[in-house]
Amino acid sequence: MELPKYTKGSDVKIAPVVSSEKAAALILKMWHRKYGSTADFLVMESPYSGGHQGYSRRQLEHLAETVRQFDMEVAKTVALKATYEEIYQKKIPMFVAGGIFTAEDKEHFLKLGADGIQVGTRFIATEECDASPAYKEMFIRAREEDLVIIDSPVGMPARAIRNPFVERMMREKEEICFCYNCLKACDPSTARYCISQALINAVTGDTENGLIFASEKVGQIRKIQTVEQVMEDLQV
Repeated sequence: MELPKYTKGSDVKIAPVVSSEKAAALILKMWHRKYGSTADFLVMESPYSGGHQGYSRRQLEHLAETVRQFDMEVAKTVALKATYEEIYQKKIPMFVAGGIFTAEDKEHFLKLGADGIQVGTRFIATEECDASPAYKEMFIRAREEDLVIIDSPVGMPARAIRNPFVERMMREKEEICFCYNCLKACDPSTARYCISQALINAVTGDTENGLIFASEKVGQIRKIQTVEQVMEDLQV
């Protein structure tokens, strides 16, 4: 809510990541009223995305219903941003993220009025990605039934690939020996695990003791590709 305060006078671009028109409206209204500024672009994150998305556990458990609602939220946000584009006489691009795996996925959201897409999970299984081979292999092997919704240390639901770490954290609390101070609302004395350490463990190759966020559509990945090949797949 206070991003404009920290970037005022700089050329740093600011972009809220939201899952609904209501959230976008709240942020843009606040920025306009309090700071006289607006977003440089918006990211609308669908319920298919990996990690934290801003959805409740119930919404993620009723995925088909939430996906249908998301399409409506995209269309409403397109109309919302047009208001601020007129006020500030600037283009505010909106990108849709979460579960974008094919050219058809991309075209679907462009037809709803999005300016572009944001893709994460597919680019992990590429030759150019600097994650460990073991980490990439988890994405190649994962299927829909391997995904689970877990709680972050601050209680936010998130989508991850089931592994020994996830199974352990669903049963018991981990001792946190060092705090990275990465989440303002996280208390290491009560948190079930350290999310920073878990993510570091995973990406560096310790996939049994790491947290591996992934899209609901990760099962569509079958092999390591190059970035160029992924980009070609996303073209019509």
